[in-house]
Amino acid sequence: MEATTRRGALQIIRDEHSTLGAILRSLLQMLARGPAGNPGQFFDVVRAMLFYIDEFPEKRHHPKESGLLFPMLLRAAPELAPVVDELEREHARGEARIRELQHLLLRWELLGDGHSGMFSDAARDYVTFYLHHMKVEEAHVLPVAERVLASTERAELDVAFRTNRDPLGPDGHQGSYERLFTRIVMNAPAPIGLGPA
Repeated sequence: MEATTRRGALQIIRDEHSTLGAILRSLLQMLARGPAGNPGQFFDVVRAMLFYIDEFPEKRHHPKESGLLFPMLLRAAPELAPVVDELEREHARGEARIRELQHLLLRWELLGDGHSGMFSDAARDYVTFYLHHMKVEEAHVLPVAERVLASTERAELDVAFRTNRDPLGPDGHQGSYERLFTRIVMNAPAPIGLGPA
């Protein structure tokens, strides 16, 4: 039996947050290190990190939170509406923000170091935004979900989130995502990779 099938949805969400947090912190370390010495590898790894953020959290993780977890939670704990509304607004802006980062990275790569500051500033803002977003979910949403969701709702969430295969998580780096996993892990700094800090 795979590790994912043994974990419940709320733990899967926490685990996915942990992986994403490691990617975000590694992105900051990549920025601090910069492209000097090996710009091709630098841009390749940062591009892979942004692809991961778009491919997994934006397209798989958030839709399940927005489509399943949040509606269940609001039925059981309507007092969380202001928090959930803000999280939903952040989910709605997430894809546009990652597209902007991808564009700014390409601008830097193709037009030169004079454009590095725009990407670096936007990336730092994004990391701060996203780490705060996950902190709010873990501090205000998940504890309430553990208390108020019925066992049938939790079972439905478990089934939905078990289909997630986080490419960088404990059981996701196989199949079509093997190259992504390898590219990031072999070249990115810790905590996500084996590359130099």
